[in-house]
Amino acid sequence: MTITTEVCVVGGGPGGRALALALVRLGRQVVLLEQRTGGARAFRGESVSPDGVRLLAGLDVLDRVREHTHQVRRLEIADGGSRVLDVRFETFPYAYRHPVELAQPVLLSALADAAEEHGGCTVLEPASAVGLLRDGGAVRGVRAKTPDGVVEIRADVTVGADGRYSAVRRMSGLGAVRTPLERDVIWLKLPFPAAWDRRTYRVRISAGRHGLFLPSTDGTLRVGLNIPKGGLRELRSGGIGQLHARLAELAPELEREAAEGISDWSDTHLLDIFTTDVRRWSAPGVVLLGDAAHTLSPILGQGVNHALADAVALAPLLAEALDAPRSGRRAALGAAVLAFQRDREGAVRRSRGLQLRQERMFSLSAPPAVALRRTVYRALNASPALQRRVLAPAYFPGRQTGPGARPARTEHRTEQRTEQRTEQRTEQRTEHQTEQRT
Repeated sequence: MTITTEVCVVGGGPGGRALALALVRLGRQVVLLEQRTGGARAFRGESVSPDGVRLLAGLDVLDRVREHTHQVRRLEIADGGSRVLDVRFETFPYAYRHPVELAQPVLLSALADAAEEHGGCTVLEPASAVGLLRDGGAVRGVRAKTPDGVVEIRADVTVGADGRYSAVRRMSGLGAVRTPLERDVIWLKLPFPAAWDRRTYRVRISAGRHGLFLPSTDGTLRVGLNIPKGGLRELRSGGIGQLHARLAELAPELEREAAEGISDWSDTHLLDIFTTDVRRWSAPGVVLLGDAAHTLSPILGQGVNHALADAVALAPLLAEALDAPRSGRRAALGAAVLAFQRDREGAVRRSRGLQLRQERMFSLSAPPAVALRRTVYRALNASPALQRRVLAPAYFPGRQTGPGARPARTEHRTEQRTEQRTEQRTEQRTEHQTEQRT
């Protein structure tokens, strides 16, 4: 069986789904391959930065998911038991200034529904890319394995949106440099402590150890506990009590929740932390986006947001190139994907740099270094202007700074009114979920 289309997108995560939607909104024909069906992974990125919220609004998806979002208003870092940084997102001069938590299955469903309503997107699921079709040295589509057999999708351009272990990247020969970071992350969920504010991201640091404590849309607390690279075996050798003790070191007030929520190692999930640097994101007929092009660490929750930004940046470039006459289309597409990388790699580089700096800061353990870290965070805490400057690359990478950055008042009022309409319903739903668990 052979299908002919303009764009073949491999991967149905946030980046792939957003790209498919953006392209059909521009009148292009898309085939999207998604490997999984049904069931979701236990831990996926749920944090959407303020800039990601803005991008969802631009795709006309935000209103579809808003009642399922959980708005976050503060970022708090405590070091050695004392708060050293308290960031209030309301102080940032943008219309979309608050991050939200959004369960990824809800986001993916909304993107898929919107694309289906526009028409022009064919989804093959489950379908795995097992080879690339080539013609004259250029990629001309994908050979995919489906339950009904092998399907050939012939396309003007193939997009690898298939994640950190991208098969498209490997098959296209685009070289990648993988850099393991010094730590891995154990993800787990706990009952949300009654005394904690549900609108706050928390980072807890103790000497060279740290953990992330994030509210989830299901009313639980999502915890990312950092351990030395390859250190899971040693931690498990001490039994589940060793994990409880590690949590208690960072957040003593969670002792009861840890005992109730984690009874076995099967209640946890290990994420191998590394970054991937792809020097060139494209080859003739193929381009990468999201984690396939630039795997980031989970610090500050950047993966989903950069995937969305990639999709929104790439779609109009591809759409314009596909309007070129057949004789010049290959050259136009080649120029488009190079322009895409030039447009996006600066923001990715800045986010990666901020993540790596935070990673180093969190891992400091010698007393003089710990004292310096606390001094730096307290200085940042004392200056809202410095907070905006330092955090903008993570939370507002698509926005300009300076006097021209402040949005129109009408845009901000619209966001406020919509938030007020949904906030009460969201909190009622969370309270109901909590009552059901107890």
